Parts: sequence; C-alpha cells; structure tokens
Amino acid sequence: MTITSGPPDVTEPDRPTQLDADGPNAIAITLGLLGDEWNLQILRHTLAGGRRYGDYREALDISHSVLSGRIDLLVRTGMLRAVPYQDRPVRHEYQPTKRGSDTWPILIAMWMWEARWAPERGEPLPSLRHAVCGRITTPVLHCAACDEPATARDVDGGFGPAGSWARSVPAATTRRRSRGSQDTQLPETMELLGNRWSAAIIGAAYQGIHRFKDFESALGAPPTVISDRLRRLTELGVLAQTPSGQRSDWFDYHFTDKGLAFFPVVIGLIDWGERWFTSPEGPSFVYRHRSCGQRFRPWLVCPACGRALHGSEVHVDSPDAADRTA
Repeated sequence: MTITSGPPDVTEPDRPTQLDADGPNAIAITLGLLGDEWNLQILRHTLAGGRRYGDYREALDISHSVLSGRIDLLVRTGMLRAVPYQDRPVRHEYQPTKRGSDTWPILIAMWMWEARWAPERGEPLPSLRHAVCGRITTPVLHCAACDEPATARDVDGGFGPAGSWARSVPAATTRRRSRGSQDTQLPETMELLGNRWSAAIIGAAYQGIHRFKDFESALGAPPTVISDRLRRLTELGVLAQTPSGQRSDWFDYHFTDKGLAFFPVVIGLIDWGERWFTSPEGPSFVYRHRSCGQRFRPWLVCPACGRALHGSEVHVDSPDAADRTA
C-alpha cells in the first residue's frame, strides 16, 4: 500500500489542483508537504514578511542545499511564487500564493498545541497577539457553519469517496530532522506528522480504531512498525494503553486529553488539503458537526474578543511585551 509518488507540480497556484483518479489523495499530498518542518518554517517566515533567500538563511539554522531544495519544492507545488528582483545575477524573492497563505490556521494550531502540551521540548514559544483587539490570544476552534465551539468529540465523520488508507498515507519524500535535534520549534508536532506511520495511526485513532490488530489491518504496515509507533505515541502521552476486554495479552489505545487537543491541527490539515487538492471521485474525508448537522469546516476564533481570526491579524508577541489589555 506504500505510496511512492510525491506531490504534483502546480502550474496554477491560486486554483485547486486536480489529482489523478485512484492516486494519492489530498491527505497524502498535504502530509507530504506540511509534515516536513523545514517547509513549515519557510512558510511561517514568508507569511511573517521574509521574502529572500538571505532572510531564510538568517532566520533558520538550515544548510544551503536543504533550503534550496525546500524552496524549489514549495515553488513547484504552488505554495510560493518566485519573482525576480535582480537581473545580473538573477535573484528571486519568494511571495506566498493564496495556497501558501491559506496554511496560516494550521501553523497557528500547531503553535498553540505545542505551547500548551510540549512546553518543555525545544525552545520556548512566544505568545500570539490578536492585532484587532490587541490582546494575547489562545485561538479556539469553532464550526464555520454555526460559529459554535467544537472539539474532537463534537465532530463525526470518516472517509469520503476518495478516501482509503492506501491513498492517504504520504510518501516519505523528504528527510526529517532527528528526534534529538535541539533547534526545532515544533518537536512533538513533527513526531506526530513527520513520520508517515505516526500520522496514519493518529488518523486511524480519530476514526475509532483502538486495537493493535485493527491498526495493522487498516494501515497495512508491518507489525514491528505499528508496535514502534504505538509505543512512541504512548511515550509522548498522545495515546494511553489499556488492557483489552477481549484478551489479557491484548491492549487498546485511546486518545489522552493531549491527543484529543491535537484535533485542530488534524482538521486544519484536512480542510486545507481538500480545498487545494481535489480528487475526481470527491473528498477524501467528510466530517459533520453534531450540534448543527452541517459539514464541518474549522474556524479559529479569538476568545478575548469573540471575532474570527485572520492570518494577517495574528502576530508573534515579542518575549518582553506586557499584555496591558489582558
């Protein structure tokens, strides 16, 4: 079931890309692109105003070869647009496309989850400030249809017409940084998304799979891989292992509060992927909000003022800033 093709080259970055029938679906493409921390860091710095190669080199501890490769990938896949600003020699600045700019809710959800649930890992993350109300903000997930708060327990759904495990597992197309890397800002997020089998297990658990044999059967991965990933997700406190009611030597795996809190990241990835990479058969996943019965679309809201957030209005706070309006 391993998917070997990488993300498609995109010629029209401001329009959804049509995928091949029966090929990798939107989720596989999304995890292949956004399950890589260098891609995320480059996008984050671009959305914050960085545009040139030197800006990225100054902001990120990244080699020339890795940076060049990731920029090329982000341009080819329609996330960034290369615009010449110098002729001799030719140099480009990299502007975010609509497709690239639309990743901001995912980046914010990752930032907030990491700050809340992994404060001791990596470098401390500064707070986020909502420019509209001027306050430090901890965004809350809402349903776009009814504007009510929503958690993982408030949303039902599963595979759509283009959905299957075989089509949703991303290809391992880029090299992730090792677990021991100290310069990462999103260490636990990357452990959940940067390993394709961890990401697949997270997705399967959100669809109600709890037993080892069921993970193995659904994902088609070797038992040693499933065992290793379940062990690591348990060590991270995302899943909890409990004795199975069927056999004494079996275990069930359920989300902890930490695992359930990762839902805004997951649903944000699904929403972005389905909007920008479409399969001819239809969506890969379909989710509905139990309260209003409408198809669930994620919506981030500032709890301080109750307004929907927009990417240009959310800023990283300076470490020494005082929140005088809080």
